[in-house]
Amino acid sequence: MTQQDGFKKPRVLFICAGNTARSQMAQVLLEQRAPERFEVASAGLTVEHLQSKGVKPLIAEHFHYVITVCDRAEANCPVFSNARYRMSWPFKDPTAATGTQDERLVVFHRVRDEINLKVQDWLKELA
Repeated sequence: MTQQDGFKKPRVLFICAGNTARSQMAQVLLEQRAPERFEVASAGLTVEHLQSKGVKPLIAEHFHYVITVCDRAEANCPVFSNARYRMSWPFKDPTAATGTQDERLVVFHRVRDEINLKVQDWLKELA
């Protein structure tokens, strides 16, 4: 990255269908693993929750990396013409888990751990 980019740190955007779990997990995990290296955001294609962020206002922004974290987001993601790299890291939707609260929590933990490993591997690739 050069200074002429206008950004001090590379910007990463994680996109999921609804921005309810996977993209937010990826955002937090990358922020925890490399807090000084990236500016990180997450957004959803279809946002129905007040605290989630939609992707439309971000389309014109510059991101170095746009990473979809589910198949639906990858298939329906708009073009980010100002993005340098677009990647797909599909993970199962933990919010679709069924069963008892403990069984659903196991699924959330598994997906979180899978995302965490992917973030760690990606950081190693970039190093």
